[in-house]
Amino acid sequence: MTKQEVLHLAMRQSAADCGCSVRDFEAQGPVVVLSGKHGDVRADLEPPFDCRMVSYGNNVVACVRQELREPVRRYLHRFEAAHCFEPPNLHVLEHTLRQHGLAVCFVGEYFLPDPSRLEALACSDELRLLLPPDFSGLYGDARWGNALCETRRQMDMLAVGAYREDVLVGLAGASADGATLWQIGVDVLPAFRRQGIAAALTARLAREILSLGKLPFYGAAWSNLPSVRNALRCGFFPAWVELTGGPVEFVNACNGQRRPAGCGG
Repeated sequence: MTKQEVLHLAMRQSAADCGCSVRDFEAQGPVVVLSGKHGDVRADLEPPFDCRMVSYGNNVVACVRQELREPVRRYLHRFEAAHCFEPPNLHVLEHTLRQHGLAVCFVGEYFLPDPSRLEALACSDELRLLLPPDFSGLYGDARWGNALCETRRQMDMLAVGAYREDVLVGLAGASADGATLWQIGVDVLPAFRRQGIAAALTARLAREILSLGKLPFYGAAWSNLPSVRNALRCGFFPAWVELTGGPVEFVNACNGQRRPAGCGG
């Protein structure tokens, strides 16, 4: 695949998630659609959405519930697409959401592999390809909470582990979030970080996913610079950004002692 083909595949998934067309992400202005339950939505999402905004850099597509359609449309027309996901402009959206019992919940950046740059990276540790029976005993261990998801373990398709003297020190896992797109999560034990293990794991797993005819993608918060650098080092490029608004109670729970399993907003 070419870089452009990779990007188009991701846009097709985003269009399915939002209930819009691929062309909407290439429109000259913002697009607002009503949220509903559609087929082929990414398994890590839970439609219908209260407010979900997606941008591939050209404009913003918002998928919202009925009463937010006009307020969100006004917000997207007020600010440039690149600034709709950041303060101080984001406070305007937050004020609108609060009036409906909602709040800004998650904001993230997503990366796709550039086939011309994706290559194996050197690692001094042994890398092993793992199938579900091989990593089934790792669920419940918080050290591998990014690579594996206990509440959706049926979606974890394969993993790559880094072993030093037969001890697992790093793990990258692939979750079948979509029919075509598989998400990569990676964990490295604190004592073994900054040694290139995360990059070697991510690059190896991405190549394994592609060999199966699937497309890997990688998500990170903008402020998580180590994770962003890891994506770039492995040959991934920034592809799209997402924002979700969810119930205030959910956001409060995220900021408290317990973290809910998923966001329905």
